[in-house]
Amino acid sequence: MSVSSSADPQEFFALFGAERRPDPYPHYRRWRESRPVAALAERMFVVSGLAEATQVLRDPAFGHPEPEYLDPADRLPDQPVDESGRVVRAFLSLNPPDHTRLRRLVAKAFTPRMVEQLAPRIEAIAASLIDRAPAEFDVLTALAKPLPVEVIAELLGVPLDDRERFAEWSHAMARALDPPFLQRPETVEPAVKARQSFVGYFRELAARRRREPGDDLLSALVAVSDAGDVLSEGELLVTLTLLLIAGHETTTNLIGNGVLALLRHPGGLKPLGADGENAARVVEEVLRYDSPVQLTARTALRDTVLGELPVPAGSQAIILIGAANRDPATGPDAESFDPAREPARHLAFGQGIHFCLGAPLARLEARIAFRELARRRPELASAGTPEWNPTTTLRGLSTLPAGG
Repeated sequence: MSVSSSADPQEFFALFGAERRPDPYPHYRRWRESRPVAALAERMFVVSGLAEATQVLRDPAFGHPEPEYLDPADRLPDQPVDESGRVVRAFLSLNPPDHTRLRRLVAKAFTPRMVEQLAPRIEAIAASLIDRAPAEFDVLTALAKPLPVEVIAELLGVPLDDRERFAEWSHAMARALDPPFLQRPETVEPAVKARQSFVGYFRELAARRRREPGDDLLSALVAVSDAGDVLSEGELLVTLTLLLIAGHETTTNLIGNGVLALLRHPGGLKPLGADGENAARVVEEVLRYDSPVQLTARTALRDTVLGELPVPAGSQAIILIGAANRDPATGPDAESFDPAREPARHLAFGQGIHFCLGAPLARLEARIAFRELARRRPELASAGTPEWNPTTTLRGLSTLPAGG
C-alpha cells in the first residue's frame, strides 16, 4: 500500500462535512487507499490504515502531552488542579506512571467477571424500557439513551432523581470532544458549564458518601482517596466525570448505530436469532462497521517512524478509527455490514495501555439491548429518517424512528 508524504488540509477537513455525516465511509476509503499515513501539516499526521493506527495506539513512542500549568487567573471555576497548578486530567489522557496508577484503582470494577454480575439488572432495565415503548418509538429516547445512563449511574451510586440531568451534562460535554479544527463554537460554553456542574455535583456527593458509604464504585473510590495521596480529590472528580461520560455516550451510540445497521439489513433483527443468541457476534460487527468513536489522537513522545514517514517528537497523530476499522485487513468485504461475520479485528476500543476500560460493560449492555429487542420486538422496522448528532469524534444518532 502506498504512503503519501503530504495531503491537502482542506481535503482532510472535507471528510467531516455535514453533508457526509450520514455516510462518511466512502470518503474514508478513498483517503485510506491513497494515504494510510499522511503529513497534513508540520508536526501533524493523519493515520487511516489499520496496521499504522494499531502501531500508534500500541507503541510507547506515542502518548499524551504533559498536563499544562494554569495561572490561577486563567482557571475555570471548580477546575481541578494539582499542588503545582497543573490541570488534573483523567487517566485516559495521561502517560505512565500516572496512567497506570489511576487506571488500576478503578479497573477491578470493570473486569469481565465483575461486569457479568450486572447482567440481571441490565436485562431488567432493558426489558422494562422496551416493554414501555409504544408501537412506534424513537430507539434513542426509549432505549439507547436511558439504558446506559441508568447502568453507569447505578454502578457509581448516583441517586435516581439526578440521572436525567447527568445525561444532559454528559451530552453537552460529548459535543465538545471534537478536536479544535472541528470544534463548533456554540458547543464550548455548554460543555464548560456541564463540566463545572459535574465537578460540583461529585464533590458534594463524594462528601455524602464519605459520611454514609454505600456499596458502589463512588464509595470505594472515596475510600481510596481518603487512604492517602494515592487518589487526590481532583483525580477523584475527573475520574468520576470520565466514567459517567464514557459509560454513557459511547454505549448509547453503539446501541443506536447497531439498531440502524440491522434495520437497514435485509434480514432486519432476524440475524440476532429468535432468542437473541447471536447478539454478541452482531455487537462486534457493529463496533467494526460503525464505531461509536471515530477519532482519537496521540503525541509523539520522541522521534520515531510511522509507515515510511519520520515523525519528530511533539508531532500529533490523528487516528481515523472509522477508516481503519474498514481496512481490508479486517477481513473480506470490509465495507459491508455482515451480522453473520465472525468477530473481526477492530480498533473501536483502542489498543495498548489505553484500551477502553469499559469495553466489557459496553459489550454487555449492547448485547442485552439487541437480545431483548429480538425477543420483544422481532418485527422492528424503520419508521422514518434517522438523524445524526453534529459531532465527529463520537458518531451517533440523535433520533431513530422505528416500529413493529
